[in-house]
Amino acid sequence: MSKQIKVGIIGYGNLGKGVVASLKQSPDMDLVAIFTRRAPESLSINEPNVEVLHISDAEKYKDEIDVMILCGGSATDLPEQTPEFAKMFNTIDSFDTHAKIPEFFESVDAVAKQSGKTSIISVGWDPGLFSINRLMSEAILPVGETYSFWGKGVSQGHSDAIRRVEGVKNGVQYTIPIEESVEKVRRGENPVLTTADKHLRVCYVVAEEGADQAKIESDIKTMPNYFDEYKTEVNFITEEELKSNHSKLPHGGFVIHSGKTGEDNNTQIIEYSLKLDSNPEFTASVLVAYARAAYRLNKEGQTGAKTVYDVAPGYISPKSAADLRKELL
Repeated sequence: MSKQIKVGIIGYGNLGKGVVASLKQSPDMDLVAIFTRRAPESLSINEPNVEVLHISDAEKYKDEIDVMILCGGSATDLPEQTPEFAKMFNTIDSFDTHAKIPEFFESVDAVAKQSGKTSIISVGWDPGLFSINRLMSEAILPVGETYSFWGKGVSQGHSDAIRRVEGVKNGVQYTIPIEESVEKVRRGENPVLTTADKHLRVCYVVAEEGADQAKIESDIKTMPNYFDEYKTEVNFITEEELKSNHSKLPHGGFVIHSGKTGEDNNTQIIEYSLKLDSNPEFTASVLVAYARAAYRLNKEGQTGAKTVYDVAPGYISPKSAADLRKELL
């Protein structure tokens, strides 16, 4: 019987809770501890065999945890936490600021190589599963165009970003595809679409008492890498409205590649889609699968930072290579 993979979690928000739930569906993995910046006793976790500790205690567990899953936000948490924890653990994170992935990779790669650890970065469904589909589509149909659409749904990364704006008490952000653009792509028209042509970003914000709402709206709409290139709506609502109308976290989206083959220019369309009742629970499930891969890669001596492009699909499955060939190939 293969060794149980020992897992730790950094952060216990929606994503961290999703990781706990996903690990219960993974018989080859055991959750050892959850680390938080909050007072550990303030967390209500009904997991009798799991320790809840302050994040400053994580270093004491570097010989007891095989993979640390980092569940912080991309805006400020992960750029600091992933390089720091890659000094001690194999890590998985869901860093999703696309424009900054190359520099984030470099910062993690240097640390992980030095420590002999394996860190798979930017894991989730986009970046992550959608990234794989974009690569495969473009490699198979090199003459064509790839389009990614997200939503309608709550973006965790963008919601986290607006909650960090000065004067914001709470808030969520919905990403909504522009249907007219989607249909043009599905018809194989290969339209030239700007960022603003593809999506709307709709924010629902609870402002702090006395906060300057005009400044909050401006700060959100001009935020680089998140909102500045989009048509963005900012709606101010009460905490009660947010709780009653915007407490669920659905999401989804699709990648469409429209290509041409042969002398007759036959149209070939590849579409990959997700429809998710719970964005954090699904993202957490992807993180857990890739935690398995990080453990296996490290055992093989493959260290440093990796992305989903560097991980063969078999590494994320609990099944053996022989079983995969027999059952799924």
